[in-house]
Amino acid sequence: CGFEPIFLGYSRCVLKPKTTEEVAKILAFCNNNRIAVCPQGGNTGLVGGSVPVFDEIVLCTSQMNTIYSINDTSGVLVCQAGCILENLDKALEEHGLMMPLDLGAKGSCHIGGNLSTNAGGLRLLRYGNLHGTVLGLEAVKADGEIIDLLSTLKKDNTGFHLKHLFIGSEGALGVVTKVAIQCPAKPKATNLAFLGLESFSHILKVLKKAKGDLGEILASCEMIDQSTLDVCTCNLKLKSPLAEFPFYMLIETHGSSDAHDQEKLNLFLEDVMLSKLILDGIVTNEPSKMKNIWDLRERITEGFVRDGYVFKYDISLPIEHFYSLVPVMRERLAGTEGIVRVSGYGHLGDGNVHFQVSCKQFSNEILHQIEPFVYEYTSKLRGSISAEHGIGFRKPKYIHYSKSPESIVIMKELKKMFDPNGILNPYKVLPM
Repeated sequence: CGFEPIFLGYSRCVLKPKTTEEVAKILAFCNNNRIAVCPQGGNTGLVGGSVPVFDEIVLCTSQMNTIYSINDTSGVLVCQAGCILENLDKALEEHGLMMPLDLGAKGSCHIGGNLSTNAGGLRLLRYGNLHGTVLGLEAVKADGEIIDLLSTLKKDNTGFHLKHLFIGSEGALGVVTKVAIQCPAKPKATNLAFLGLESFSHILKVLKKAKGDLGEILASCEMIDQSTLDVCTCNLKLKSPLAEFPFYMLIETHGSSDAHDQEKLNLFLEDVMLSKLILDGIVTNEPSKMKNIWDLRERITEGFVRDGYVFKYDISLPIEHFYSLVPVMRERLAGTEGIVRVSGYGHLGDGNVHFQVSCKQFSNEILHQIEPFVYEYTSKLRGSISAEHGIGFRKPKYIHYSKSPESIVIMKELKKMFDPNGILNPYKVLPM
């Protein structure tokens, strides 16, 4: 599936608890007997965070899929960590609500795994990240102690907010078992624009104008380069509504009045067309057409697999440098045998670029040309080596490119306090 050979994990035992209490008993036993545990959700990550490395017990949350409550008035959802993201979205739809999080892997990823990696996704520009939308959670420490942080309050200013320690910690501090999430109202009006552009400098100007002109209805802003779109149109035979352009943008709006939103979007598009910032575009609010356009974005990972082997990187860069790594790496890899394409796409609105190099088959030569250069480049621009997939097993030795020595020491101290025997997801997140 495009993973490096080191991601081939091994385990002789998979446990599937159904309750927090069962998780607590498992962890208490494992802690007392010094047995390592690898928490695993939908297994959709890119950095090996849910892969057992040296025969750890796999603690799979797939059976923890109960929705406890959906409050129509407050918009708060309370559920177990093993609920699949898409299933939660469907359940919320019956109450006029929706998940604040939307991912290409929504059909298989678990909400607990989303919390553990602080997943961002397609809607972060409008609805924020999980540190803002998660009101509370329940987690189990390595020794089996249950930590009840399951608040459903929007405001709770009593002491340290411990929930934030578990969000993004990748199961290294505890196993999240329940979660309370603030869910927004499902928009009554959704519109999607798909635009073709000549240059990345034009993309930045269109983004700035979209933030100013669309304001409160701007929900998502994605960028795709031509090379990336080709994996969908050529490898998957999907049809693009536009001709070939060097770059594309997807701009989605969410609002309460279709007439109001369409008027704002049409005025915005007229302006960027007249100023020649975009070369062509299509706007639609028809569900089937919107799905076809979003497929060009959400099925990119599937399309890349058809190229052969894929080196995938999930990084954050200052917005003005969002695409700069791609031409730099194309030049660096020019003439290298076996390269199929070097391309970039991602969440333009929050600076999260997905950089990919596909080749006919895995090559150590290509790997060593990419790493650690990709992380050194990111660090020089004050970016982050991981935007939404975490550190996992793949990146601990590179974490110093994004975190200071002092920060790493504090993280190690927290790990020691929560998990003194080091049984939770060992070999992940922190350097040895």
